[in-house]
Amino acid sequence: MAASSVNPFNLSDSEEEAERRPDGADGPHSPSRAAPGQPIGPVSPLADSEPGALLGSGSSRTSPGVESVAALAAAAAAAAAAAAAAAAGGPAGAEPRVPADAIAAQLLRDQYILTALEFHTELLEAGRELPRLRDYFSNPGNFERQSGTPPACKEPGLGQSALLCPSVSDRAGSISTLDSLDFARYSDDGNRESDERVAVLEFELRKAKETIQALRANLTQAAESEVPLQERKNFKSSPEIQEPIRPLEKRALNFLVNEYLLKNNYKLSSITFSDENDDQDFELWDDVGLNIPKPPDLLHLYRSCGSSQSTPRDTVDVGVGVESEELLSNTLTQKPQVAVVQELEYKIGLLNAEKQSLAEQRVAWVSHFTTFTSNSGALIAPSVIKKNDRYIKTKGKIPISFPFRKLSPAFHQALLSFCRMSPDSRLGSEVSRIADSAESVTLMLGRCLPHIVPNVLLAKREELIPLILCTACLHPEPKERDQLLHILFNLIKRPDDEQRQMILTGCVAFARHVGPTRVEAELLPQCWEQINHKYPERRLLVAESCGALAPYLPKEIRSSLVLSMLQQMLTEDKADMVREAVVKSLGIIMGYIDDPDKYSQGFELMLLSQGDPSERVVSATHQVFIPAFAAWATELGNLQSQLIPTLLIRIEKLLKDGEHGLDEHKLHTFLSALQSLIPPLFAVVLQSAPFTERARLQGDVPPIEVTRFPRPASPLQDVATIVGSREQLAVLLQLYDHQLAHEGTTGWDSLLWVVNQLLPQLIEIVSRINVTSSTCVHEFSRFFWRLCRTFGKIFTNTKVKPQFQEILRLSEENVDTTAGNGILTKATVPIYATGVLTCYNQEEDRKLLVGFLEDVMTTLSLSHAPLDSLKASFVELGANPAYHELLLTVLWYGVVHTSALVRCTAARMFELLVKGVNETLVAQRVVPALITLSSDPEISVRISTIPAFGTIMETVTQKELLERVKMQLASFLEDPQYQDQHSLHMEIIRTLGRVGPNTEPRFRDEFVLPHLHKLALSNNMQTSESKRLDIATQLFEAYSALSCCFISEELMVNHFMPGLKCLRADMESLSPEHEVILSSMIKECEQKVENRSVQEPQGSMSIAASLVGEDAKTKFLSKMGQLTTSGAMLANVFQRKK
Repeated sequence: MAASSVNPFNLSDSEEEAERRPDGADGPHSPSRAAPGQPIGPVSPLADSEPGALLGSGSSRTSPGVESVAALAAAAAAAAAAAAAAAAGGPAGAEPRVPADAIAAQLLRDQYILTALEFHTELLEAGRELPRLRDYFSNPGNFERQSGTPPACKEPGLGQSALLCPSVSDRAGSISTLDSLDFARYSDDGNRESDERVAVLEFELRKAKETIQALRANLTQAAESEVPLQERKNFKSSPEIQEPIRPLEKRALNFLVNEYLLKNNYKLSSITFSDENDDQDFELWDDVGLNIPKPPDLLHLYRSCGSSQSTPRDTVDVGVGVESEELLSNTLTQKPQVAVVQELEYKIGLLNAEKQSLAEQRVAWVSHFTTFTSNSGALIAPSVIKKNDRYIKTKGKIPISFPFRKLSPAFHQALLSFCRMSPDSRLGSEVSRIADSAESVTLMLGRCLPHIVPNVLLAKREELIPLILCTACLHPEPKERDQLLHILFNLIKRPDDEQRQMILTGCVAFARHVGPTRVEAELLPQCWEQINHKYPERRLLVAESCGALAPYLPKEIRSSLVLSMLQQMLTEDKADMVREAVVKSLGIIMGYIDDPDKYSQGFELMLLSQGDPSERVVSATHQVFIPAFAAWATELGNLQSQLIPTLLIRIEKLLKDGEHGLDEHKLHTFLSALQSLIPPLFAVVLQSAPFTERARLQGDVPPIEVTRFPRPASPLQDVATIVGSREQLAVLLQLYDHQLAHEGTTGWDSLLWVVNQLLPQLIEIVSRINVTSSTCVHEFSRFFWRLCRTFGKIFTNTKVKPQFQEILRLSEENVDTTAGNGILTKATVPIYATGVLTCYNQEEDRKLLVGFLEDVMTTLSLSHAPLDSLKASFVELGANPAYHELLLTVLWYGVVHTSALVRCTAARMFELLVKGVNETLVAQRVVPALITLSSDPEISVRISTIPAFGTIMETVTQKELLERVKMQLASFLEDPQYQDQHSLHMEIIRTLGRVGPNTEPRFRDEFVLPHLHKLALSNNMQTSESKRLDIATQLFEAYSALSCCFISEELMVNHFMPGLKCLRADMESLSPEHEVILSSMIKECEQKVENRSVQEPQGSMSIAASLVGEDAKTKFLSKMGQLTTSGAMLANVFQRKK
């Protein structure tokens, strides 16, 4: 293989090899400076023993020449070829083969580095690898070039002596390596100089980092040797003398302290600390200057400072084989070990001498103490002494140590009086009287806490809660306990959520510890005292405490005193958050109450909570109170017998009393309560079913679909929570569906009650609702939707839908009779369509809904019945964009219907649908259908499209679409065939007056005002007085609505004022009261025009804005009050233009 095919510079520069290289290279000499016979690394004795004539002697050469390199290369190639042949099983030559390892040793000894590298490469390609060459070329230390030879290491053959004799002048500059030499003239490929330069730079960077680490090690060694050895020994022998801190220790501690400050959010302290130590970089541990790994943080050091146990280390058993070439290095490394042993023996001798000295001192002190105790009788109070690292209580007195001095006791007492102590004060007496038992500690805390609490910051007072509670639990005096609990409830003036949670947690812990009797006697009075506190946060604490303490109170108190407290707060407290907490606590009370006599009181509290004006209180009622009360009613057997029937009776009574004015808020209260009772009702049905005994958790049960149940308002309304678990519910649902589909409802009393009593009563109530009340329709629609979704699709298809279909009777023979169509005008139609038929959204369900709406539209149209029920259905369904396509399908069925009555109905339904449909559907589906109807042969169908066209002008923004609608409306007004169509003119004026204030100004200026002027002018020539009055009344309402818009001066003069004058001419004879208002409006317009012409020649003006004077405003409003106009029109009067 050609030598040029191998790049020797890419064999030792990868990052992975750099990680595997040893750092402690001994730094042999460069090939360009070493003597031919001097080794450059750890050379084996085998290589040294090879005869020098193998490849030619190199002992007299100072540098390998080109000829020698060529000869060695040829020999190496021959050896490699022979090795390859031997590996391939070929015959060997007659001459004895030279070992490849001998050739490698000779090349390395004579410094033929490139030849050895090529030899190594070819051996690798032949599948043979010499450990000698692999180890040599993988060690970067073999390619360092030092500036000089250490004076003590010049003996040949001691390659490892560099470890013991470091260089006098350490290398600190750029590092020259084998890769950095210019070997381009020896290489066949000189075009890779740039790639080789990158490898050289990477290797030099690696060696620079190693040099930095070596210098850092020297710095650490120098820092540790700053303090003389003798001084360190003195510090060790005398622990009371503290060794002064070293500079590097100070920098390390500074780094750890700054790290601790940052971790614990003491950022300002960290900044100040950094400023005071500006000579140190706290972001880099290496800046400390220590050649050691970063120690653990301060917290870890503090926690482990008392532990004297040695850290366990992982050990493994290894086998070591010593080769012959390592014997020399081992001999050299044994010398420092002998010195280490001698030094350790010397230290052991010093420690033994110190130990003997301390033992002698101990004997002297023991004899001295014995002599003193026999002569001294002074004693002190019982205390605590330390024995074997444990603190134990002493029995009796502990002697006081007095010196052997002949001084009188009076002198001693006078001398001690100069110590500044104050045992006479309260705090002094507490300090001087150390507690010696748990009881004394409790008494001491009871005395001290009332004095401590006022001096603690408000934001940190919750830290005192454990002390207060523990003392209150253990204190023997009832009066002191009462004082401590009073402090607890008054600890914080206005506790926030977190502080209240801490206090409540403490109260619950106190209740668990002391039992129901003390909770009633000690905690409840504190709650009662603050029930009317001026701060809502304190009342909120009371309300939450009643619920949290409910499980730990006596049952008599729970159903009497606590229930009365919460009822009082619910009716009297003005803060919403307090009433919300009261409702939640009432729910908890309902979960623990067991007095059946309190059922009626709980029912009234439920209705009271439901009728609260605050939404958050009502939400808490649905989430907590009603589910808990329903669970209690279920246990009592009152859910189906009392609770639900009572709500239904109240709804019926409300509907009966509200024939002339229904209280929709009360209806919402009752119906939402009924809706929250659906999950517990279904749970009762499941748990009382015939298959309940077979419901066992065994085998694989299919999981419950995510959309099987409506989303519950809280976990308490989740059927799985009520039943017990989701797995148990899955088993019950599987048996429930099978029972309904195959076995029927025989013997299933709870379900039969729902089918035979609940559903008929609900359908009867629905038929009595005012269909024009969108709120009532929506509420009942949501109720039936939740009912059907909860009870499932099989129940809906087999039990609910047949009852509605039986009542509605959508058969063809009943189309022309009035008796069978009365129910179609009631709220039953929209509630069935939106509450039952929309429960499931599969294809057959949608087809059923489309067919039902088409039948209703056809039936109502052909029987000339009111369309309110159909409109209510469209409004309710149109609120959901998912049903827009479906509704358009229904309307298209009406557009192409053969009956003109049905087509008229479809045209009027478009007006309701346009407001919620996106503009794309309007352009693609609505406008084409309306244009089709506008060319209908029947004039009534064309007139029915005008309101829908007006709504498009009011809501759509696409110019092309608006132009099409504008052209269609213009054709209605300008086509001669419509000149005598009184109904068409009435509808157009009504539509223009409705959409004029809200449409685009351009459409209003160019279309609405000019055409109203024309209609007013043509109405002056109307011969029929009744038609003339109808048109004039509609024009008056339209002009009243447009009077609040900003109208330019030109339009005011050319169209608005002339139209008003024409209208006034009609009203003079037809309606004098309207004529007075019109005259006032005309006068104001003229005055405004004159003012604008003087002050602002250009601009827009508003009639309503001109009424700035108080008299003019009063006059205008008083005259407007005399009008008899619709509420919708009057609402438009005071709308600003969009």
